[in-house]
Amino acid sequence: MAYAIIVAAGCGKRMQSPIAKQFLELGKIPILVRTLRVFARHPRIAGIFLVVPEKEMDYCRSRILPEVEGGTGLQVVAGGARRQDSVYQGLLAVSESAQVVVIHDGVRPFVSPELITACIAGAEQLGGCIAGIPAADTVKRVGPENEIRETIAREEIWLAQTPQAFRWELIKKAFDKAIADGFSGTDDASMMEHIGRPVRMIEGSRQNIKITTPADMELAAAFLNKEQA
Repeated sequence: MAYAIIVAAGCGKRMQSPIAKQFLELGKIPILVRTLRVFARHPRIAGIFLVVPEKEMDYCRSRILPEVEGGTGLQVVAGGARRQDSVYQGLLAVSESAQVVVIHDGVRPFVSPELITACIAGAEQLGGCIAGIPAADTVKRVGPENEIRETIAREEIWLAQTPQAFRWELIKKAFDKAIADGFSGTDDASMMEHIGRPVRMIEGSRQNIKITTPADMELAAAFLNKEQA
């Protein structure tokens, strides 16, 4: 049994909008609604936990959830100060009977059902599996004055995306250890790395963008127009 944790607790300063980025409309539908619909329709997802700022919980219950079609149950959970804290609150809300949790950014509305399925399968096999894309450009390591220190082998560099799927008991253990150690990670897989657990990377999609800036909104609109053409 797999559950989804959809994280939408950010304030979206880079979007330069008075409206939180997850609530901005893309093709007259809020970005967050588009994301939730993909998971609500997925046959492997038994339930969805939407993590948002506490002040936005009532809004999400009254305005966002009714727009999500599908029989999958949705619950709204209050997030924390950091993304890491918000994911942890989602993990606490998930039933211990869950076998796999799929963690996904609420502002990645172009995730495909096939990618969700692949991440779940990878987590079942290895314990952790995330989506990512190989680096397309040459990667440089620079010093404090932006001087180039070395060129990193591009073949070894991937850019992490979500979904990131894990067996529940392993990712819960990893987050508990991070809290005990005062460890901060930039994504969920880094928590597993911190406890020495392997995580598989599978190829995601360059269309699976995280919408965080006005330029991202323009790109998302182009993707949507292409889909509807």
